[in-house]
Amino acid sequence: MSSSGGWWRKKAATYEPMESKAKGVTGAIQSSSATTLGVVILLFALVLLVAWISVQRMDGTTFSTITSWSSSSQTSSSHSHHSKPITLTCPNHTNTPFRCPAMQSSSPSPSPSPSPSPSLPTFTGSSEPPPSCPDYFRWIHEDLRPWKSTGITRDAVEGAQKFAAFRLLVIDGRLYVEQYHRVFQTRDLFTLWGFVQLANRYPGRLPDLDLMFNCEDLPTVKAADYAASGSPPVPPLFRYCKDDTTVDIVFPDWSFWGWPEINIKPWEKLSEEMRRANQRTKWKKRKPYAYWKGNPGVSGHRQDLIKCNPSNGHYWNARVFAQDWEKEAKNGFKESNLAEQCIYRYKIFVEGRAWSVSEKYTLACDSPALFVTTHFYDFMTRGLIPGLHYWPIRENHQCKSIKFAVDWGNKHQNKVQAIGKQGSSFVLEEVKMDYVYQYMLHLLIEYAKLLRYKPTLPEKAVELCLESLACGEQGRVKEFLLESMVKWTSDAEPCTLPPPYTEGELEELRLRKANAIKQVEKWEEETWDKGS
Repeated sequence: MSSSGGWWRKKAATYEPMESKAKGVTGAIQSSSATTLGVVILLFALVLLVAWISVQRMDGTTFSTITSWSSSSQTSSSHSHHSKPITLTCPNHTNTPFRCPAMQSSSPSPSPSPSPSPSLPTFTGSSEPPPSCPDYFRWIHEDLRPWKSTGITRDAVEGAQKFAAFRLLVIDGRLYVEQYHRVFQTRDLFTLWGFVQLANRYPGRLPDLDLMFNCEDLPTVKAADYAASGSPPVPPLFRYCKDDTTVDIVFPDWSFWGWPEINIKPWEKLSEEMRRANQRTKWKKRKPYAYWKGNPGVSGHRQDLIKCNPSNGHYWNARVFAQDWEKEAKNGFKESNLAEQCIYRYKIFVEGRAWSVSEKYTLACDSPALFVTTHFYDFMTRGLIPGLHYWPIRENHQCKSIKFAVDWGNKHQNKVQAIGKQGSSFVLEEVKMDYVYQYMLHLLIEYAKLLRYKPTLPEKAVELCLESLACGEQGRVKEFLLESMVKWTSDAEPCTLPPPYTEGELEELRLRKANAIKQVEKWEEETWDKGS
């Protein structure tokens, strides 16, 4: 399925202006007829004045979208006086291009241009020191390590163009994009939307930068291809995941702002729905099986998982369902509400072509997540510990491993409930949108520090803003864009980026994960040897 529109297609948005409704005057007026006439005349004049203002407002080329997605309808009690509301304006006429508004003189000063880019400026909010970021932020340093000693040159960035879907630049606080090719569905649109939300949330705080972005599943930049003496510089390429053999720079995926083609809502809203779903169905009242539903056609491991359904006298404690997204779309997505799937005691996660966005939804249910051996990781995954946040499942013995996990969990309910709680707490608290934006901010600041040149605007680059991305869209695409729009600027200082891992800490972390998996495999083998 494809998007109903695109920021690159200069389509016009159509809106229905809000109609003014006159309120009837109730109650008896105890006064003379002259006074009554005067009140009537005054009210009539007031109505005429309001109508005149409305006509003048709609007579221009734009109008402000003061609707449910606008911060204008919200009270500012939860925001300090330093925060500012963010509104979206769209053309009133179909032949009006979607231009980004000019920089207002009252806006925060843009970041300085010279490279290397400066550290994050001090915010003007609370005098309290900011807390430390979640531990997975430390992997920012590891993702950027290939350029720590050399820095990043223009040649290195442009060397990543052959892999990239678009080039993203920030120059003097404003965002620009040069697009190279279309990608699957609306991944690029929602990824670019995420960049714009970050810039609006922290106005003027982004340093000048220049980066290439790939929107496909599989990581591309193999470390071995650049290890030999005389090899070209490692091309810095941003994408959604990587593995142990690649040096791509991981960045939050598009689904945090919504996946309209399969009706997955923006993470901020969906995560709240999943919190409420957890409260509706307590763990002990959930179905005592392991559940998975998805597209099995994208990987062999998913096709193997389908075999774990009850069949031929085998009962693997699993309930696995193949998802036909075309059929589901025609059915109005009635059977794919993720918040309604928290009714099983265990949830299975299995990778697709690479990592899968379903990971966060699997973890969010308060049910222990059963992770079939993973090979890829996104920006948050490296913060997960087997035995603490999830239960490991062998990829080459999935059915037997799932059966053991469910049997063991149903006998040790307090222990597996603790795993479920740890997993959901991690993804709902440490990967909430506040932290997603702060991860993006820290990553881009650290990346910009490595640039050894001053970014300049490519000839074919166009400016990015709310208007250029959202105004030409329609249907669910536009709905999710507006729903995930940042409503207020932030005056709070972001969390403090933790220091890099030492070699000893990385080895200790690797051993901790490996030993936890070995312990589970030992329990499995002991049970299997007994024929249970």
